[in-house]
Amino acid sequence: MNTHLLALQLMAAQGILGAFDTLYHHELTEALPQRNTARKELSIHAMRAMIYSALFVGLSFWKWHGLWALILLAVFGVEIILTLWDFVVEDKTRLLPATERVTHTILAINGGAFIMLLALNSPTWLSAPTAMVWEAHGLLGIFLALCGIGVGLSGVRDAFAAWRLKKNAKTEKALPSIHFGDSTESVLVTGGTGFIGQLLVQSLIADGKLVTVLTRHPKQAAWQFDGKVRCISSMSELPSTHVIDVIINLAGARILGSRWTSARKSFLRKSRIGLTQDLVDWIANSTHKPRLFISASAIGFYGIQRQGDDTILTEESAPQPIFMSQLCQDWEAIAHSASTFGVHVIFMRLGLVLGNQGPLPMMMLPIKLGLGGSLGTGKQWLSWIHVHDVLRGIAHLWTISTQNDPDSQTVDAYNFTAPETVTQKQFSQIAAKVIHRPCMFPTPGFPMRLALGEQADLLLEGQRVIPAKLQGSGFTFSFPELRIALENLK
Repeated sequence: MNTHLLALQLMAAQGILGAFDTLYHHELTEALPQRNTARKELSIHAMRAMIYSALFVGLSFWKWHGLWALILLAVFGVEIILTLWDFVVEDKTRLLPATERVTHTILAINGGAFIMLLALNSPTWLSAPTAMVWEAHGLLGIFLALCGIGVGLSGVRDAFAAWRLKKNAKTEKALPSIHFGDSTESVLVTGGTGFIGQLLVQSLIADGKLVTVLTRHPKQAAWQFDGKVRCISSMSELPSTHVIDVIINLAGARILGSRWTSARKSFLRKSRIGLTQDLVDWIANSTHKPRLFISASAIGFYGIQRQGDDTILTEESAPQPIFMSQLCQDWEAIAHSASTFGVHVIFMRLGLVLGNQGPLPMMMLPIKLGLGGSLGTGKQWLSWIHVHDVLRGIAHLWTISTQNDPDSQTVDAYNFTAPETVTQKQFSQIAAKVIHRPCMFPTPGFPMRLALGEQADLLLEGQRVIPAKLQGSGFTFSFPELRIALENLK
């Protein structure tokens, strides 16, 4: 069989496998562009992608003769070195899931095979006059060229992500450190590998706290935090005699996603209520009760405000008999039961949390592309908070809880939202102005309601929620205005 043609066919297989690895692992399950620890890995991926882009496009319709053959061999050498470097960096920064390890092994074997086959042609190509000789390969050549374009775009994406993570790291270092109290206490964090959780754990470690993280993936969490935290996958791994002073419960499956079918609603409830019940059960059996239990909730507790309703909602506002409100009510009810064991329970009713991870990057994408505008009518209220103020708010409640009379009220709820509320249209306009983009492309609400059903209320209706109790307790916001918050995060 023609070894050159076989090499090109293996390259086509490499393109398919590489696309799967990038989309499924790097973007979806591992979310590398959002991981601060993945900056070097993304930089290597960007360089490798550019090499593959040149190889795919260059070999799709041409033979590399003479000096071009030497260049091709040099490119193969650089690619091999970058691949080995990539393996080393991955092993130092994260624990790869099994499917990614298998995929990378197949990619390495397949890549080695087509490089070897192409290298076998090098003596013939080297002896020919220097030229790029046209040789069409029909649909195979077209497919390889498309692969080259795709992997090139992926390389640009990874290079931009690495640059943004470097910029974000400088921004985060510029923010003041967070102090969680003078004593060295032991804290259990659930959801510690999520958007808010990982920043919280890093802040707790920096402040000298003893951190245990409850996670479904303890090995990955141990790698993520450089072995500086204890990682468990179940509360049964903590004996009842283990000392935990503070529990911060952030766990819960992402609320936005597929339609809220009965199965999806059950899953959302289990990820919040089931895990919180496990925490309360452990508290009930522990010999040293935690003094503080901070449990996440959401402003979805208050239900929704139809457009035209400008009522300001505080912690005293009533909930509604709809799914998202009932989910928060039941979630809080389970956490509330920890107070029967003398634990001070605090609910954080979170608004839209803005940060370099989480929902903001997706919200900003159409705006960055110049396609921003109102969602539906754009009149729905948006209550938001900068992630740094979330962490500072947790530290504030942590501190004042140590100053309270232990016999005083043992359950409190605080709205974690900025003092400034905006409409969705105002959000888009401010965001567009901050990054110097137009804001003139509205998105109709009907397709969203058709696709998401009841869940569309999260996007097309809103809540105008203010942090009355948080401010009343003496907390001051670092980012009280949306423009200031987005300037910090751009």
